[in-house]
Amino acid sequence: MQSKVGYSMNRDVRAAVEEATGGITDPIGLIIMTDHDRLQDISALLKKKYPNAQSIGVSGTNYYNAQSSDHNLIVTAFTGEAVVHAGVVRNLSTCPAVDVVNIKESMSIVNGNRDNTILIEYCTNDEERLTTTINMALGDSGIHVVGGTELGYAATATAAVTVNGQLYPDACAYMLIKNTNGRVKVYSENIYGPMEGHPTHIVTKVDLAKKAVYEIDHKPIAEVYSQEMGVPVDKVIANTLEHPFGRLVEDKVFIASQKDPLPKGGLTFYKRLNINDSVSILKLNDFDAINKATREKILGDIPNPKLLISVNCIYRYLLFTGNGYYNTLLSNMATLGPSVGNIGGGEQFDNQHVNQTMVVAVFE
Repeated sequence: MQSKVGYSMNRDVRAAVEEATGGITDPIGLIIMTDHDRLQDISALLKKKYPNAQSIGVSGTNYYNAQSSDHNLIVTAFTGEAVVHAGVVRNLSTCPAVDVVNIKESMSIVNGNRDNTILIEYCTNDEERLTTTINMALGDSGIHVVGGTELGYAATATAAVTVNGQLYPDACAYMLIKNTNGRVKVYSENIYGPMEGHPTHIVTKVDLAKKAVYEIDHKPIAEVYSQEMGVPVDKVIANTLEHPFGRLVEDKVFIASQKDPLPKGGLTFYKRLNINDSVSILKLNDFDAINKATREKILGDIPNPKLLISVNCIYRYLLFTGNGYYNTLLSNMATLGPSVGNIGGGEQFDNQHVNQTMVVAVFE
């Protein structure tokens, strides 16, 4: 696959587009990352400049190699040895399944398989509905999914993504990318794990619409956490960076970050938990060693990556900026090859929505 990444810190929309696209000629696909205020204008300008290129766009803090900002522009262009097709899944909060046909059409156009094709997506909300919809469309194709939830817009603004220059709220922008000259592989980095000697709990009372859990083991969830971890109930949320919850599925752990307290000891989460889910409180492990293992795994699979596209959770960003590791993480990943990504409010990996995770697509 052939690609080129353009970067600009210019605040003027037109100047930023011109700077970031310097050297990009006849792209077949574009992934746009910029701030919320300029996303629509930049996406429209890029569609006008490259009318034949498929494109998707997302806003928020992003990064290219070791450069990171919430007021920049990154344009990742696919320029050859690839087939791409972009589309939208609308009405995430109500009935996204109607747009399964859009993904099916993209699959027909791209005609890829699990070894050479990836679905990259950025959504605004309702991630569980989205992952169900995407996996309905992908069926038994085995095509992997890497994506994130948009973050980084004002409280008075409406989250939105772009597809081919058009702005879509309550939606997912996706791009199917087939590497015609190599493989695409995906990775998920989890820096948390179960604590030895601590119990597993069963979720017993929830409100799925609110992503709220009221009880585990028939007891208020915040009180169970407080007693097990020895922290006051009013510190349960503040403890998330060190000790989030995790949903346990066989030998896999899917992180569910506690979000807000509720009356009578309930908690809301960034990931939906269901009745009878098995959960435990996790601990933060040696993240530097874990990232070293991630990089070694990538290079073992693909010795010479041409491009990495990732999403890092906002809680990882807060943890790593707080302890001074964020720039180290970006620099480490950039040693593998050109590395672009954004900070998300949640991450999607294959058929799961997760929190406090880094998900990565690597192109050979």
